[in-house]
Amino acid sequence: VQLQASGGGSVQVGGSLRLSCAASGRTVSRHTVAWFRQAPGKEREFVANIRRSAYGGSGNYADSVKGRFTISRDNAKNAVYLQMNSLKFEDMAVYYCGLAERHLTGPMTRASDFDYWGQGTLVTVSS
Repeated sequence: VQLQASGGGSVQVGGSLRLSCAASGRTVSRHTVAWFRQAPGKEREFVANIRRSAYGGSGNYADSVKGRFTISRDNAKNAVYLQMNSLKFEDMAVYYCGLAERHLTGPMTRASDFDYWGQGTLVTVSS
């Protein structure tokens, strides 16, 4: 299983970026996929997840990004995206996508809920 995260870069405060997570070895529509981020000196934190299609395929968000970030899935491309708008300084981090092998009944917002990870893509926010 491989996850390839891309789309990071440098953006000004208030700007937008779209991150991509391309999967191979697993079909993203059959798994919960999430984005996490990790800033220097901090633990990896949950950003958003999208449930497997059989469970509605809905997105869930951390409070800090609600209304600004949108997670989506393209089944034809076997990829998951994170559209990030109105970026703030505190959004600056390395962003990782993760895929869960099993469906869990909880909210699936812990890093330990996910079995496979992409390599991370850096988002830098400047004034």
